[in-house]
Amino acid sequence: MPIHDEVASRFHLLDGISSLQEAMADPEKDRRVRAFMEPPLDAPPVAVPTRDLTVEGPHGPVPVRVYGDQAGTGRPALLWIHGGGFMFGDLEMPEADWTAREVCARTGAVVVSVDYRLAVGGVHHPVPLDDCVAATRWLRDHATGLGVDPNRISVGGGSAGGNLSVATVLRLRDEDGWLPAALIPVYPVLHDTLPAASSDVAALLDEVPPALRFTPEGTAGMNANYLGGQSADGYSFPALAELEGLGPTLLVTAEYDDLRTTGEAFVDLLRVAGVDVRHVQADGMLHGFLNLSATLEPVDAVLALMSEAVSTSSTASTLAPLEH
Repeated sequence: MPIHDEVASRFHLLDGISSLQEAMADPEKDRRVRAFMEPPLDAPPVAVPTRDLTVEGPHGPVPVRVYGDQAGTGRPALLWIHGGGFMFGDLEMPEADWTAREVCARTGAVVVSVDYRLAVGGVHHPVPLDDCVAATRWLRDHATGLGVDPNRISVGGGSAGGNLSVATVLRLRDEDGWLPAALIPVYPVLHDTLPAASSDVAALLDEVPPALRFTPEGTAGMNANYLGGQSADGYSFPALAELEGLGPTLLVTAEYDDLRTTGEAFVDLLRVAGVDVRHVQADGMLHGFLNLSATLEPVDAVLALMSEAVSTSSTASTLAPLEH
């Protein structure tokens, strides 16, 4: 389907901007990119209780934000990891805060959002991943005190956070013998080199402004920065991992997103490995659509699917099949 009108109507803000790197070096272009990325909300963010904490990690304290109160027992939980090319993002960005609020309000789940160390200033893999693993272990080990059923913990993330969510689960599978109830990567980057797009997909992607494209060259630079000179492996880019034994997975891609090729190829790898995987494409959407208001129908639909997975999954259940 065509790019969603609400998204396309703001493309003029990106006129004359060839890349996000270019915009970062020019205050006026950077302002326009931010205006595109964070449009005015049609409604205020959902009000839910929050508290900011730190958990211990191998590189020092890891800030987390906990959404939901501690009343009751046996609730589901979601460990949520924001994106930003491994170099950007924080707990305040819409993809982190709005998503956590929506899932918490829709499900009654406790949501823990992780402010992992970014790959800047000499920080590289596995430091961001170590922070996410530490936060997930904290949620798992403190589940009862948070009013959470330890068998109903899901792990998910968007973009680079989608990578980190899968890698976190792989680490915990291999190191702790533990799996979450559901794994929920949204528009993730899972290959160190992007799989090529088909001619049909490439034609769709040509409709996306250059500033919003994840070209092979740009993605290679982002991934190389994350690796910091190390060789890619299954914990840095999970497409290289042994995937057998992973639990139920809901993987979401966006129709107008260069990174859909890595998500789609990863779904195929999961199916070959015998993993129970559900793949959903958000039609008409670009990468990063969880930064948009839930008043947009495609955003609301994906949040509903994520919430369903969080609220209904347990380590004794599987996700029901859903047609792509």
